[in-house]
Amino acid sequence: MSDALTTPARRALAPTKRPAGVLPVALEAVSYRADAATLLDQVSFRLRPGRLTTIMGPNGAGKTLCLRLIQGLLRPDDGQITYATAPISDAGRRRIATVFQRPVLLRRSVIGNLRHALRVYGIPRRDRPAMLAELLQLAGLSDVAHRSARVLSAGEQQRLSIVRALAAEPDLLLLDEPTANLDPYATRLIETLIGTAEARGATVVLVTHDVGQARRLADDVIFLNRGRVMEQAAASDFFDGPATDAAAAYLAGRLLL
Repeated sequence: MSDALTTPARRALAPTKRPAGVLPVALEAVSYRADAATLLDQVSFRLRPGRLTTIMGPNGAGKTLCLRLIQGLLRPDDGQITYATAPISDAGRRRIATVFQRPVLLRRSVIGNLRHALRVYGIPRRDRPAMLAELLQLAGLSDVAHRSARVLSAGEQQRLSIVRALAAEPDLLLLDEPTANLDPYATRLIETLIGTAEARGATVVLVTHDVGQARRLADDVIFLNRGRVMEQAAASDFFDGPATDAAAAYLAGRLLL
């Protein structure tokens, strides 16, 4: 599988890296409540543009909830999420792509899903054939292009979801455990796609429980526990010497109560 694209139709996935700093995102004292329970409590962090940040923590820590708030699928009860230097807007959300743990695919062929995405993204009709061929190659799905997307393996579906998102050239790519329950080979292919996105200048946020994956991919780490940010640090600092007992316990595989 190719790690980069070479198509002259560069609107979708040009090999040239975009300048970093396009999309700084910050959460400022964000809280979110549901059924009288506080699920996020005064969460503040800033995503460094052009880098890959992993959000880690035990189940129920609020990791996926952070992604949904950044995407704009939910609104915080308190605090503010800023996109660039202004509150997040509909225009901003079009520059954010999200890939969920369970792929959401249309009842169409593999290539049909990609054609629909390119049409929605406003890609000129004349550019689409070359882009489709390159996206299929990047995902390793050229041989199954006309197969129903819903009969693909879990790993193939997730690769399709990721290249469909990359076709939009998002400034911010949000990934919610994209390799959960996948075998090592499928995981490696998806990690290659994630690396492609980061190499092109996208800011990537990856929610993962896989400490090994975070070590391989992360530039920065945000560690959540009980709806609060316990640490935000460069990945090397976090893994070599976590600053809190909770993070040290998590990395050691101990239960957090």
